[in-house]
Amino acid sequence: MESGTTELPRLPGLELPEMQVTQPSGERGRWIERGPSGKLMLFSGRSNPDLAFRIADQLNIELGEVELETFENGETYCRFRESIRGADVFIVQSCHGKATNDHLLELVIMIQAAKLASANRITAVMPWFPYSRQDKKSSPREPITARLVADMLEAAGVDRVLTMDLHAGQIQGFFNVPVDHMTALPLFAQYYRDKGLYGEGVVVVSPDPGRAKMATKFAEMLEAEFALMRKTRPGHDVAAVTEVSGRVAGKTAIMTDDIIVTGGTLIAGAHALREQGVTEVYACATHPLIPEAAFEKLGQSELREVAITDTVPVNPLNRPDNLPAPLTVSLLLADTIKNVFSDESVSAIFAGENQLF
Repeated sequence: MESGTTELPRLPGLELPEMQVTQPSGERGRWIERGPSGKLMLFSGRSNPDLAFRIADQLNIELGEVELETFENGETYCRFRESIRGADVFIVQSCHGKATNDHLLELVIMIQAAKLASANRITAVMPWFPYSRQDKKSSPREPITARLVADMLEAAGVDRVLTMDLHAGQIQGFFNVPVDHMTALPLFAQYYRDKGLYGEGVVVVSPDPGRAKMATKFAEMLEAEFALMRKTRPGHDVAAVTEVSGRVAGKTAIMTDDIIVTGGTLIAGAHALREQGVTEVYACATHPLIPEAAFEKLGQSELREVAITDTVPVNPLNRPDNLPAPLTVSLLLADTIKNVFSDESVSAIFAGENQLF
């Protein structure tokens, strides 16, 4: 592992070109124009407004005005407070936490409201896709809820879905409309390279075989070795590591995953890796779906640091010391939105590689 380098090599695809918008420099407009007949308008639901504001900043536009209200009986009211006729409407909504179902229904209502208001195209920007772990029947008489969510979005009138690091990539096949599936791996790779965590002294560890392909690509980005853990699940959100395959002794390990819920997988993995002779254990995950009750366990674990993104909000007041400020995915999402709006290549954001790797 090299450290103390003044200029670290950058990864391809992270130096993104500036977005060309019609507003004069230093002024923020209401939308981006594309010729006389099209304009991009960005709106936010109530699940993650901070991320929506960051995306709007990257696009140099203001968030559109939409009225959202919850009545006393729990029903949701929505009304766009400006004309969206003929516009390409992008709605940012991460359905998470105890309000997952409320966020999801709010998104569906916003999509239908935009459809009835004669929007040209409607894109649901869902950094975290809810119910993505329920992508198949694991036991008799279970639903495939991820497919149900896809059907709901399409029935409401969505024309496209933009999401990040799906728990199961095959969820894209549940849709009959285009799905842009982005990944935060390059963001994490650059973060660790900037910290000097790359090269021979580092091993990237996949927490399970299903994540192996992504972890292998992550290891290539860090010029590191690859190792694999095997685990069992005695119950929901409970993990136990049974085996570690790979040369890990004497190295710094970085575990990569798509989500953190209770943190059980990462905590058990860190303990198993330390027993195998790993010097330090880092971890990263795109979606921090962490209940506050799990913060203490993460803080007391053998994890040196857990890097996350802002696809869903995390309360900064209760964040443990080994959970640093989230990395923002706003630039990645803003550039994807811009390319979708301009009918340009989305995979070009990753230097021509497929965004799923």
